[in-house]
Amino acid sequence: MDDLLLRQIPHSLEAEQAVLGSILIDARCVGNVIGALKAEDFYSTVNRGVFETMFSMFSYALPIDPVTVLNKMREDGIWTEESQGYIRDLMLITPTAANVMEYAEIVRDKALLRALVDAGGDISSMAVSGEGGAQNILEAAEKRVYALRQGRSREGLEPIAKILVGVYEQISNAAKLGSGIPGIATGLHDLDRSIMGLNKSDLILVASRPGMGKTSIALNIALHTAKTSGKTVAVFSLEMSREQLAMRLLSSEGFIDGKKLQTGRIKQEEWRRLADAAASISAADLLINDDAALTVADMNAQCRRLSNLGLVVVDYIQLMQSASGARGYLGENRVQIVSEISRMMKIMAKELNVPVMCLSQLSRASEGRQNKRPLLSDLRESGAIEQDADIVIGLYRDDYYNRESETPNIAECIVLKNRRGETGVIELQWIPEYTTFSSLERRHAEE
Repeated sequence: MDDLLLRQIPHSLEAEQAVLGSILIDARCVGNVIGALKAEDFYSTVNRGVFETMFSMFSYALPIDPVTVLNKMREDGIWTEESQGYIRDLMLITPTAANVMEYAEIVRDKALLRALVDAGGDISSMAVSGEGGAQNILEAAEKRVYALRQGRSREGLEPIAKILVGVYEQISNAAKLGSGIPGIATGLHDLDRSIMGLNKSDLILVASRPGMGKTSIALNIALHTAKTSGKTVAVFSLEMSREQLAMRLLSSEGFIDGKKLQTGRIKQEEWRRLADAAASISAADLLINDDAALTVADMNAQCRRLSNLGLVVVDYIQLMQSASGARGYLGENRVQIVSEISRMMKIMAKELNVPVMCLSQLSRASEGRQNKRPLLSDLRESGAIEQDADIVIGLYRDDYYNRESETPNIAECIVLKNRRGETGVIELQWIPEYTTFSSLERRHAEE
């Protein structure tokens, strides 16, 4: 009992006061502090009120100093007789504004400890009650801890002023990069210009009939992302084994015929290219899971443990199990299951705050049409996939159906839905021997 009485909620009033005092001494540091702290991070109600006043003034580009802060506190109705003395004391007890980010780190650390205490209490209560079953409680616990790791608490209503600060940072970062796209590049330039790259929290659906190259284009994008972004890419393959995927990657990266790789009949020069391709692929942070019994919850749990995640690829949605672990291929149940999986995939993208690329089979409806190019209505089993996806891309190769095609080895990347821009058709080069796609080279002769 004595230990419980002595136990205190984690906080540091000195660090909180030093943060506020630093802003009053040198208002130039307020932008960095606001990027690192939220009002909820302050344990003291008084300190939280002062910070909220400063945040509001920063949002409206108002000058911040002791006089203006006190005046704003009067306008907001939080001024008391002690406010003037407290503001003065904040400046007096602050050693220097130069260490403001160190003070902010202490405040943030204490806030995180308090959040862990709250989360631990809630998890303990759920475990004791046993409501929902152990697996659901474990899932809820992992989500709670992951949210804290990502610097997010429970979702709730948020002031637009705070949201605009984050949006402004995104615009500033895009301007600094100067790449012309806000998201991660796919390596296919025309496609990047259309969908603005792979953006955080987006669910990107790549759909086609079998044999069009869904897995190939997904692997191309996954490897390019892992090599160029410095981020971890997680690939979940429910259809092909990890060895088959690795073989395809070696073929496309080393420009070696896939059939030769499978038979081992490769020349000396190709052995050199194979070694170079293996070294290049090995240097990329690309992770593969080929467990065919995975659920969305399993994928989500594994991805939460990755600290530098940049992209998730799932091949493919119709092979996935429901949350309960049952595939349920019984007619009407399958529609409900795919709808549930689709919604959970979008939720996963938002929770992980990374793009999730999911492959999907199209129904046979296109086979009966004269024009066999994919349509949104061809998505198998559920219109919920179309609804949940931010971007839907259909793949089509005319030479697959017509050997006398006028466009051999040209693939049409049809953007059927695009929340970030326009729909349209992008032509890509299909290289069958390497099972890879590339941007189509266009040369214009000068007149």
